[in-house]
Amino acid sequence: MDQNLLGIPPTELPEDPAAAALAEGRDPRAVAAAAPTSSLAWAQLAEDALADGLTIEAYAFARTGYHRGLDALRRAGWKGQGPVPWEHEPNRGFLRALAVLSKAAGEIGETDEQQRCADFLRSSSATAARELGID
Repeated sequence: MDQNLLGIPPTELPEDPAAAALAEGRDPRAVAAAAPTSSLAWAQLAEDALADGLTIEAYAFARTGYHRGLDALRRAGWKGQGPVPWEHEPNRGFLRALAVLSKAAGEIGETDEQQRCADFLRSSSATAARELGID
């Protein structure tokens, strides 16, 4: 688990509304349409788009997943800082979206945003940053 130097309790999101449908192999586009508040569905769309070389689409999907995740974090009591542990699986949609947002921002030349997102990811969960290739 990541080291929590601030002493702020970790934020743990509730189960993502799209997790079961995605685990069953349903099309992420249909899942996102049915559960638009799901950061996990948007993160999956973003990862798929980035893997297919569709950087602008990846950026847009990741930004949506990131903002949906911020909304969920705030509802869960997050105050803008503190750990969002990768080890708590429902947090992974937000963390994955944040990682793709950083990568896609870098690919379109938004280096300030790339760095901000990478720093935010590392400060939220160093484990997620390692797992998702943000060093």
